[in-house]
Amino acid sequence: MNSDAIESMVRDVLSRMNSLQGASPVTASTAPSGGTTHQAKVSDYPLANKHPEWVKTSTNKTLDELTLESVLNGKITAQDMRITPETLRIQAAIAKDAGRDRLAMNFERAAELTAVPDDRILEIYNALRPYRSTKQELLDIAEDLESHYKAKICAAFVREAATLYVERKKLKGDD
Repeated sequence: MNSDAIESMVRDVLSRMNSLQGASPVTASTAPSGGTTHQAKVSDYPLANKHPEWVKTSTNKTLDELTLESVLNGKITAQDMRITPETLRIQAAIAKDAGRDRLAMNFERAAELTAVPDDRILEIYNALRPYRSTKQELLDIAEDLESHYKAKICAAFVREAATLYVERKKLKGDD
């Protein structure tokens, strides 16, 4: 396979990833590129095609900068591929406009999680597995998410899990 074909496939995958990605109010978002407030609607989907200027990576790279050549030359790193909370919130606004409230909430939770280090996310994931944590450990995680990372939606999700785990006897020591 030649490099043009590979680059075309990579761009297609990135375009699809960005169009599927997406708390703050979901009716208004800030464009990562210019800081301009705009109303993201279903008609703005997919962002990669209709508003590529709104899509930036966490290191401020544009979609045009994400090429196979740049990856092979070491100009693009894994950090350059991370989505921003702004882009996720734009996607949340689009989902909300489409009447997909649950998807919008998932994008908003993802936007919050961009501030949480990967190793902490894995710790939380493991703690949320049945029989891995006590109720207090889960409540402590929720408090940490809310106070340290300003992740209020995620904190509420963990608190809800703690309550459900009590009801369903899924806490550490319940087995």
